[in-house]
Amino acid sequence: MQNRVALVTGGIGGIGTAICIELAKGGAKVAANYYPSDSELAKEWQAKMKADGFDVMVVPGDVTNIESCQAMIAQVEQELGSVDILINNAGITRDGTFKKMSAEQWNAVIDTNLNSVYNVTAQVWNGMLDRGYGRIVNISSVNGQKGQFGQANYSAAKAGIYGITKALAQEGAAKGVTVNSISPGYIGTEMVMAIPENVREKIVAQIPVGRLGQPSEIGRAVVFLAGEEAGFITGSNLAINGGQHMF
Repeated sequence: MQNRVALVTGGIGGIGTAICIELAKGGAKVAANYYPSDSELAKEWQAKMKADGFDVMVVPGDVTNIESCQAMIAQVEQELGSVDILINNAGITRDGTFKKMSAEQWNAVIDTNLNSVYNVTAQVWNGMLDRGYGRIVNISSVNGQKGQFGQANYSAAKAGIYGITKALAQEGAAKGVTVNSISPGYIGTEMVMAIPENVREKIVAQIPVGRLGQPSEIGRAVVFLAGEEAGFITGSNLAINGGQHMF
């Protein structure tokens, strides 16, 4: 992975940060994507990362907008080089029972969590094929595997990731491009830790290993799949949920 260029969408979030750190530890030149209106937050994040010893590029881009994605990739290529590793990690939630779910809630999640995979991947795919090398890791979710009450939009988007992962894996296999997915369970990010303790206790009670996952555990799994040594793994999903859902 030494000097490979890696782009992480949603890179300044909880899991995204851990992915960026682990990729940087592996020797990659890392770019972290952020939503354009979060520029101040991204600068603060970048400064903290640098203080911790990780020199990570930050790049704006609205992953729901194809033109914005084109500009994002152009900036990464200009500053770091062609993208060798893409981690499609950007995601949001707009929860609600389907009975009450608005079209806006549905479309926002589908656009950010699923359509973004097309919007970003389309900008780097041909280059990976032409160079004969590429690693794509799509971040799905345990709720894309088992479904979740109040998350019809999120579950649908995350389930859709499996389809594009398997199809692209077949298209890229002979050209040295692998495409895999990771399905995290409940991970101890700031967002999850902000859930009231009594609610978190109920969540943990459903996890056989008896704890939340750590963001770094997702990051290390990404590095494994993104490594040159993982060239025989493609079209696969790695479930990291502490045994909460097995199949």
